[in-house]
Amino acid sequence: MDAIVTYLDPPPAAHDVPARMPSPFAPGPPCLLARRAAERLRAEVEHAGLGLDAPDGGKMFGVLVVEDAAGRIGFLRGFSGMVNGRWDLPGFVPPAFDQAARDAFWIAGEAELVAIAGRIAAIDERIAPLCAQLADIAARFEPDGEALRERHRAAREARHAARAAGGDREALDRESRMHTAEKRAHDLAYRAAREPIEAQVAQLEAQRRTLDDDRAARSRDYLVRIHDTYTLANARGETRKLRELFDPARRRSPASLHVGPAEPPGGAGDCAAPKLLACAYRHGLRPLALAEVWIGAPPVTGGRMAGVYYPACRGKCGPILAHMLQGLDVEPAPVFGGGPIADDEPRTVFEDRWLVIVDKPVGLLSVPGRGGTLRDSVLARLRARYPEATGAVLVHRLDLDTSGLLVAAKDPETHRELQRLFAIREVEKRYIAWLEGEVAGDVGTIDLPLRVDLDDRPRQIVDPVHGKAAVTDWQVLRREGGRTRVALSPRTGRAHQLRVHAAVGLGAPIVGDRLYGRSGRADGERLLLHAESIAFVHPHTGERVAVTRSAPF
Repeated sequence: MDAIVTYLDPPPAAHDVPARMPSPFAPGPPCLLARRAAERLRAEVEHAGLGLDAPDGGKMFGVLVVEDAAGRIGFLRGFSGMVNGRWDLPGFVPPAFDQAARDAFWIAGEAELVAIAGRIAAIDERIAPLCAQLADIAARFEPDGEALRERHRAAREARHAARAAGGDREALDRESRMHTAEKRAHDLAYRAAREPIEAQVAQLEAQRRTLDDDRAARSRDYLVRIHDTYTLANARGETRKLRELFDPARRRSPASLHVGPAEPPGGAGDCAAPKLLACAYRHGLRPLALAEVWIGAPPVTGGRMAGVYYPACRGKCGPILAHMLQGLDVEPAPVFGGGPIADDEPRTVFEDRWLVIVDKPVGLLSVPGRGGTLRDSVLARLRARYPEATGAVLVHRLDLDTSGLLVAAKDPETHRELQRLFAIREVEKRYIAWLEGEVAGDVGTIDLPLRVDLDDRPRQIVDPVHGKAAVTDWQVLRREGGRTRVALSPRTGRAHQLRVHAAVGLGAPIVGDRLYGRSGRADGERLLLHAESIAFVHPHTGERVAVTRSAPF
């Protein structure tokens, strides 16, 4: 066990040991003890030559501060997934699954799937030259066919004119029949050249579909068997299978932080936190504090930065840690929103018979959340404020952590018209933000498509293939104290667009950003992002509505 546990020397003072284990889901820097262990791990990893600085080569690492039966305090090291194709590295905890049980079927199973993939690739290699032949045939016949159609069209027009002028109908009909036969001969020749090859392609594609279906079925079967190699314990010694934790119908614990899908997401159980806890329980160690830090180059999708501490992901780790932490005295996971907001918020800054514009404070949701403590929102308050309105529906939204101007309609027609203005980008919006770091350049446009991170909602990531278009214009207003004050004008309205575009596109996250920032968020520090102005043509009066509320920072 000593080979896995690194004991702290000198031992920490009693006041440095947390009375309760901090929640792994809390944003911001970890407790002092976990940070001390994580910084030591980070220094070791950065000098180990693991290739983490290669493009897209970074990795999430974690430490778990533990206490052994003798009262000695040390820490375990772990990493998410694999490093350089390996599950095990000296000095790091092993994976959470049963390696022997997995090897018993997966070594042969992986070879089987590779063999099927090879057969699919071989079919693709046979299809490729056939498709090239079809392209060559099309290149030979289609220009001739187009020329034939054009010649026949001109001749047809000439015949129509000749018939109108009383020309020889028999000769004209003969020419028409000749052109019909000519077209039929061309089409038959084209079909005769094409059909034998198309038949070969169809046969090969059918074989490929069969192999694809076979591979998919076998992959699903192997995935179930892989999931069954994870038997996860908690501090009480109770064990659960991985799939059980993600299936609401079979989950026996009511304490889950997340109602997950029936199937575990990819990589579930392989994050650093479950590995570390599993190892601690196997060796009779009491977990005290957990920290996860990104080391190495950021992913191309964004959302992770070197040296930054991140909370455990709720998509993959929420249901797992809800079980594994039972039996420990752990601080509750933070619930964002639902805090006290003054009764007169949000303040109205513009109002007429059709619409209202309010200044949303930080910490108030735009629309109600799912939890019982998250029912309070701008929408709920506006509906209470305007009981006679038939709409009072928000036309757009702001993040919980963002302050600023929001537009709501009082009737469905106004709501539709305002939504149309947003859709055709005829609403001018301007945000003010302070960014961490000094931005290069003074003005520009960020064009990075975004989608939700399926494993860590609500985090968004850059995805040029599956992401939705997201465009932001930016301008530097001031540089001061290592920070940059900018104006951001989104052309599109994707979730977290400005936050991701600042962090990834400009390489300078917004100050206080608990999701995309460099150091989480300290207590009492807000996200320095404010929707300062909005302007549009009123859908009923035709007059320009322009409202500004300066940023409170």
